[in-house]
Amino acid sequence: MTGKISPLFTFVAILIICVINIEANPAIATGYDPLEVCIENCAQCKKMLGAWFEGHLCAESCLEMKGKRIPECENFASIAPFINRL
Repeated sequence: MTGKISPLFTFVAILIICVINIEANPAIATGYDPLEVCIENCAQCKKMLGAWFEGHLCAESCLEMKGKRIPECENFASIAPFINRL
């Protein structure tokens, strides 16, 4: 019995691999809403930058542009219009 792989073990291993592959679909393969991503990024930037970031202006921009310009919190050029000087 030592050194042999049982058929049950092989079946279970294959089953686990199949289940993992089925549930591991990337967001792009299932589709994503750029407007949703834009607004989520605005919220993330607000959490990161606090009072320095005008989250409501960012979200309004997302709605006006329909998610075409997604802000990236670490890219100053994309969030510059929403930074206030306090």
